[in-house]
Amino acid sequence: MDESVQKRELHIVPPEIIVKAAAAALAVLALFLLVETVKAFKEYRFVGSGVTATNTITVSGMGEVFAVPDRATFTVTVREEAADVAGAQDKATEKANAIISYLKSSGVEEKDIKTINYNVNPKYEWEQKACVAGTYCEPGNQVLIGFEVWQTIEVKVQDPKKAGDLLTGVGSRGASEVSGLSFTIEDEDALKSEAREMAIEEAEEKAEALAKQLGVSLVRVVGFNEDSYGYPMPYYAKGGMAMDAMNTEAVRAVAPELPAGENKITSNVNVTYEIR
Repeated sequence: MDESVQKRELHIVPPEIIVKAAAAALAVLALFLLVETVKAFKEYRFVGSGVTATNTITVSGMGEVFAVPDRATFTVTVREEAADVAGAQDKATEKANAIISYLKSSGVEEKDIKTINYNVNPKYEWEQKACVAGTYCEPGNQVLIGFEVWQTIEVKVQDPKKAGDLLTGVGSRGASEVSGLSFTIEDEDALKSEAREMAIEEAEEKAEALAKQLGVSLVRVVGFNEDSYGYPMPYYAKGGMAMDAMNTEAVRAVAPELPAGENKITSNVNVTYEIR
């Protein structure tokens, strides 16, 4: 056999083998693409990556939790006047120190006594010039007559039952104003969480009932927002007016009764569900 015939025989491949190999390769490729497509579809449909829900329902829920306050807070203001700044400061400092000393001796911790405002302001009077009858009166002038010092102290009380006695005590030691008494709860976050859980459960029950009535199924949560708030119980000594007129023996002898009651923590939620 010559060389040309041998070369032709070496390059001849049976056609059925090529067809079978190609068919097997295509089958494997098709199976791989099918698996990947199903996997991607599942992730796209149920995980929600990049999915915008078109069919939805929105329901609301509310949760309320009640608790007895375990903290009380109020503010004390000392206000003094003098012809110069130093004099006004000395007088205000003397009264403020007496109030702070009393609070500490009554069991209020130093960390719970904080100055939140300190102001020194000039005081003026309007000097009106004399007017001659039938003539134009010239404007008067402002005349400096002294200075006024304000110091406001915030007091936190760990035992709300002591609040009434403390208010009376600071009033009898020169406080010019006592205001803003409120009863609060130290661990309010735990109560907010409890109220939120109740609100979400109520919303879920509403969603399930609505879905049943509509003949649809709940798929997943696609939206959520919450409004939570509490109701402190404020108390204002004489509406926040000056205590000078209250510093009598009768006022000092009887502490006001200040029921703390209960605080209400409320959570309102709106939950949006995708349906199908």
